[in-house]
Amino acid sequence: MAGQSIERREVLRILAVASAAATFPGFSKWSFACGHIGKKLAQIKPAVYQPLFFTSPEYATIERLTDIIIPADDTPGAREAGVAEFIDLMVSRDSNLQPDFRNGLRWLDMHSKKTSGQPFMKLNPGQQTALLEPLAYKNKFRPGEEAGRKFFARVREYTMLGFYTSEIGLKELDFPGLIHSYAVSPSCPHKDDPEHRHLPPAPALSKS
Repeated sequence: MAGQSIERREVLRILAVASAAATFPGFSKWSFACGHIGKKLAQIKPAVYQPLFFTSPEYATIERLTDIIIPADDTPGAREAGVAEFIDLMVSRDSNLQPDFRNGLRWLDMHSKKTSGQPFMKLNPGQQTALLEPLAYKNKFRPGEEAGRKFFARVREYTMLGFYTSEIGLKELDFPGLIHSYAVSPSCPHKDDPEHRHLPPAPALSKS
């Protein structure tokens, strides 16, 4: 729904946003794109991710939203990259984000029940997409859905951040600093700064 195009120079900036999350041991899927740089502790990933902030139903909705935003086609999408795990961790660490996500999820279910008679996760994929399109595209905006547009824009922003800072997302861009083996990456231009702390903050992503 959001497309999968992003400027490569923006990737370097948003890497800084995700670097702090790279050491979290609870991820089952999500892996930091530059986690191969420098010494990496041996770690066995859990088989199933345990959400830190979202309830199980909330987490399922977040995972479905990320899958709609960046679906798998010829290449893996947000679900395969574990983007929902990334979002849950980031929200769990930021009390300012927590009301936006929790209230937004409540709004989505209320809106879905009002318009379709069922909560969002009970809708079929076509109904879910139809419900989200007025929230995602300016030419389809409708009065009274401002809260939903704000929520969806936030989810889309963090989906993009989580996907393009993951190994799967950055490989899809064919980023020259990556090679197929994540044991060594001699092409990375920032060997002395593996967490990319010298880079400027990531700008707001466009909301088409």
